[in-house]
Amino acid sequence: MDERDRTRMDLHPMDEPEPLAPMVQDEEVVDPRARRARTVRKVCAVINVVCGLFAVMLGLHILLVLANANPNNGFASFVDSFASAVSFGLRSLFTADSEKLRIFLGEGVAAIAWLLIATALNYLIRQFALPGPRTAMRYRRTVR
Repeated sequence: MDERDRTRMDLHPMDEPEPLAPMVQDEEVVDPRARRARTVRKVCAVINVVCGLFAVMLGLHILLVLANANPNNGFASFVDSFASAVSFGLRSLFTADSEKLRIFLGEGVAAIAWLLIATALNYLIRQFALPGPRTAMRYRRTVR
């Protein structure tokens, strides 16, 4: 009995069939720290987003004050109340003659503080939540 596959259109009826490919073996490194590292990255990303949002809102309030935005506007009053909630009470830290300068300095320091807090938290979480570099690697071989 002829074992050639005559249903394939790309073969001439008299050609020899191609030999079967050998079994494929894949090796992958199984790192037990991978799940923990993904979790740490997600937590650090959330911290960066939240602290960045606070710093952006403080910067937006500075911009609105410097541009003489209408404080009775709904958006401006929302940004003002949000900025006052996250400014650590630093709005009245400086005693400048101009209110614009006082807001610029106080909320500018608060925005920088939020960015420094995010950096410090990310550093501490990565230092203490991730294991050290000396760990054994396991290899898993999958045969298909």
